[in-house]
Amino acid sequence: MKILFTGWGSGGHFYPIIAVAEAMQDVVRERKLLEPNLYYAAPDPYNREMLLAHNITFLPSAAGKIRNYFSIRNFFDLFKTAWGVARSTVRIFFLYPDVVFATGGYGSFPTLLAARFFRIPVVIYATDAEPSRVNRWAGKFAVKVAVSFKEAAEYFPADKVAYTGNPLRKSVLLPAREGAHAFLKLNPELPVILVWGGSQGAQALNEVVLNALPELLQKYQIIHQTGDANIDDMTSRVKVVVTDPALRERYKPYGYLNDLAVRMSAGVAALVISRAGAGSIFEMAAWGLPSILVPIPEPISHDQTKNAFSYARGGAAVVIQQNNLTPKLLASEVNRIFDNKDISRTMSAAAREFGRPDAAHTIATALLDIALSHEL
Repeated sequence: MKILFTGWGSGGHFYPIIAVAEAMQDVVRERKLLEPNLYYAAPDPYNREMLLAHNITFLPSAAGKIRNYFSIRNFFDLFKTAWGVARSTVRIFFLYPDVVFATGGYGSFPTLLAARFFRIPVVIYATDAEPSRVNRWAGKFAVKVAVSFKEAAEYFPADKVAYTGNPLRKSVLLPAREGAHAFLKLNPELPVILVWGGSQGAQALNEVVLNALPELLQKYQIIHQTGDANIDDMTSRVKVVVTDPALRERYKPYGYLNDLAVRMSAGVAALVISRAGAGSIFEMAAWGLPSILVPIPEPISHDQTKNAFSYARGGAAVVIQQNNLTPKLLASEVNRIFDNKDISRTMSAAAREFGRPDAAHTIATALLDIALSHEL
């Protein structure tokens, strides 16, 4: 049994694949099946260590990108995509997987086109509230479609689509509370806010948080993932913005938080201030934490704005558009949530209701069922 994963080179497309592969190992043990051979086709491996840890073979695949603005690179990327399609066609002819699972993005297009040519069953997963162009195209011939947000279902045939939520790895599903205060050097008597701008950080969010620190640190402690490129700048500037050393001790900046640090931060945090990537939203939902979402602005990313408002409609989050975000407004929203216990409790309950911790298991089971039927 052979299962081929494919996606674009970002965490939002990569980590759901790892979560599904991890869940697949559980389903294989439960049903006493032979271990499937797993492959991942993409322009780059994103995280080789994770692929190796889950026995996934990386298959490099060329793919270009179609930009929404004029760029000479659009022309050259057509040739890159054509080469990727030819390469993927030859690969699938010899590999002949039993099912292809795609998380979308331009990196998955060559593999999906080759799979369609050979009539290999395709399952796609739409991570955002508005599916990518590749996913919308692939949805026309996919045998099943999994979506994270209910709104995404309208883009696909009703008889194929299932609202599964976002597949999450086991390592991030459960917060780690034991020893977290000591590990992160926090005062257990003060509320904790986690500022989470994504693995690369978010410069606009960093600036507003930095200028809000003099007010926020009066009552709260802050764990801040700034992005590796911003950590030195934030560490030096906070000494100017927050002159009181005792208050400055309440600010904990990190360039990057690994899985353990994220779980510990989630274990002690009472509120998250974050961008609105689908993966981040579903992790916050699994933790049951209220959140303030600052999506990447519309001209740059349509996905995050739609994700944020979809999540906020259920009452789990407050959305502040980046062009409206000021230090005063941010501090005011933080205080409003902390000062009213009914608000924070309602947001926590809505977050847990939105989360779907069994998403990876559901998708893994469907993939194995399709692969087994294709073998017959």
